[in-house]
Amino acid sequence: MTDFHHALHSLKVWDTELPSFDPASAPPEPLPLFHDWFTAAVAAGQTEPHTLSLATADEDGRPDVRTVMLHDADARGWHFASHSTSAKGRQLAARPEAALGFYWPFQGRQVRIRGHVTTGTSEEAYADLHARTTGALASALVGRQSEVLDSSDTLAEASAAAWRRAEAEPDAPAPSWTLYVVEPAEVEFFQGDGRRRHQRLRYRRDPAAGGGWLRELLWP
Repeated sequence: MTDFHHALHSLKVWDTELPSFDPASAPPEPLPLFHDWFTAAVAAGQTEPHTLSLATADEDGRPDVRTVMLHDADARGWHFASHSTSAKGRQLAARPEAALGFYWPFQGRQVRIRGHVTTGTSEEAYADLHARTTGALASALVGRQSEVLDSSDTLAEASAAAWRRAEAEPDAPAPSWTLYVVEPAEVEFFQGDGRRRHQRLRYRRDPAAGGGWLRELLWP
């Protein structure tokens, strides 16, 4: 057995006491439950609970996925931000649909979201960027995300210049910085169970009920 396979098969899943979850007690809409689970993940000491997997597809339908940060979750949907010129920005321009995945292993919980993606206003994107750190602004000012890079030295020079500008001009704009909002059509909450009797609760938009939410239990 290779070192990789030995390491892979030696791992335990949820080697901790997991919280209980009664789907019958869940609220009629998914957002309050997401807020509760997120807050619980923070309280449990989950590392970077605001990171999520973002899945998109390009114009040919080929899937893509990466890790980004959650910027908000409100009545409009789940927010993240990036450059409109990045790979994900181009993919969302061609196919404005996305799936999000949160995983909080300390509690054996996942949240999955699928929906249409809209963009915020330029004012919202500006406010989002400038509410963050100097490093975030510097990174945005570097731009050119997902483009081919000729050398690490080129990146170091561009980054140093962007840091100098971010420190000297904390209000500097980054025109391609865009706020994206995933308007949920489906939201699934997964609570792991040590005996594999996982609880899965899916909220699904119901056009017949004026866009309200249906709640469905799913087999694990």
